[in-house]
This record gives sequence, structure tokens and C-alpha cells, in this order.
Amino acid sequence: MVKQAPIAVIAGGGDLPGLVIRSAMAQGREVVTIAIKGEADASLSAFNPVELGWGQIGKLFSTLKSKGVRDVVLIGSVQQRPDFTSILGDFGTIWRLPRIIRAVVGGDDHLLVKVAGIFEREGLHVVGAHEVAPGLVANPGHVAGPKPDAKALSDMKIAIEAVDAVGRLDIGQGAIAVGARVVAVEGAEGTDAMLERVAGLRTNGRVRSKGAAGVLVKCSKPQQDLRLDMPTIGPQTIQKAAEAQLKGVCVEAGRVLVAHRDEVERLCNELGVFLYGCTRGEEAEV
Repeated sequence: MVKQAPIAVIAGGGDLPGLVIRSAMAQGREVVTIAIKGEADASLSAFNPVELGWGQIGKLFSTLKSKGVRDVVLIGSVQQRPDFTSILGDFGTIWRLPRIIRAVVGGDDHLLVKVAGIFEREGLHVVGAHEVAPGLVANPGHVAGPKPDAKALSDMKIAIEAVDAVGRLDIGQGAIAVGARVVAVEGAEGTDAMLERVAGLRTNGRVRSKGAAGVLVKCSKPQQDLRLDMPTIGPQTIQKAAEAQLKGVCVEAGRVLVAHRDEVERLCNELGVFLYGCTRGEEAEV
């Protein structure tokens, strides 16, 4: 059996990088962890990371080359977009500067794709977290919690149509339908804030129902490059869905990550919120 080359995980914030690293290691892959200074979670110290700032692009590529890395995963949140003063660093950064500037000034919609292009020009292969950690990807059909009833399936279908519409406009990845109408779509604030907004609408009576009702749908955008930006839910999503008095959460099977799956399923069963994996173009069934 031919030994695979080491894989690098370039880690931003949140706990997803650690989950991906553990999954890769469980498969026998040697992992080189690169922690983005000021972004990566402190828990990554368990993986002996190389901590690099935005101005150390040259050191990044020399490190990957010295370790024999061929595949790279870019995973985790980045709260602050680097400015020009922060990327003026080592010599390797300076001679690559024109490419970096073109990426940074090109607009958020295409920033990650352009960053991936910089890695590919260095002879590296950018792979998605779902390729390295397939166990994190949502499965099709009923996953956990109570099975969705006919009303929930109807709300699910309506919310999927809404997500398709906002996704094509590159606005967001989520929508909530309650009582056969869309009551919220995700914008720049993210899924958790959208759920909090719906909980507020419940409180002030703008959204009414007898008991729990409605569904959150989370899907990838039609044009989304899953290697670079894959939608994700986790335990907090289920908790906030329950607080918003929703019946369930629907995610696009194969195209949405479920972080801390065991905890997510436990919360679904405990709080009475279903989790369902949908496939575009197919009718969901109870």
C-alpha cells in the first residue's frame, strides 16, 4: 500500500478544524496543522500547529514544501480580512504580493476561489473538508428527533425554494418557513442570528402558531465551491431552533456539514426537534 503524502489543514476559528484534523488522523493521514494567528482556536495546540500570520506567506509555502504536503484543506472562520499593511511580511510574501492583492481586492464573492488559485499555482491541491472528513457530511432522509409531519414537510419545501432564490443571488444559505410562508431568510448575520430573529418574532406575536411549527432549511448555494466554503450546523443550531419553536431543521444531504453529530442527535431527541437531510429535486417523505 502506497503511503499518502501529508495533508495540511490551514485552520481559522471555530471547532471545525479540530474535527477535520481528527478525522484525517483517524484515517491514517499525517496532518500538518497551520494555525492562522489571531484566528485559530487555542484547542489546536493539541496538534502542535505551526502558527503563522498573514504576512508569512513565504514561510507557509516553504513549510508545506518541507513537509511534503500535496493536499491542503482551508477550514474555519476568519473574522478579519487582512489589510495591506498586515500582508507586507517575509520575502516570500512580497514576491507573491501582486497575486495576493488581486485576490484581496477582487470582492468577497470570489475571494476564496482566488486564494485557492494561489495555492494551486504553488503545486498544491485544495480539497474540501467533506472529502477529508466524510463522517461530518449530512445524510439523506430522517436523521434524528421526531419524524416530520405533513405540515413540516410542506414548510420544508417552501423554505427550500426560498434558499434556492437567495442562494442564486449569493445572499445566504438558510431560510425559515412557518405555516406555509417564509418568515426569514439568512443574510450576512448568519444562521444563529436569523433563528434569534424568528424567536423574537414569536415573542412579539408577528409569527403565530399553536405550539412548535416551521422548519429551518440550510443548503449550499448553487454556485458554491464546497472545497472552500461548506455550510455547517451544530448543536447550537438545534438549540436555537428549539428556542424559535421550530419543529425541525432540514439540511442538504451531502452538501452540509454536521459538527458534533452525536451531540446534535442527542439534542434533537431531547428537545423534540427533527433533523432531516433533503436532496434538491426530490420530495421528502415522512
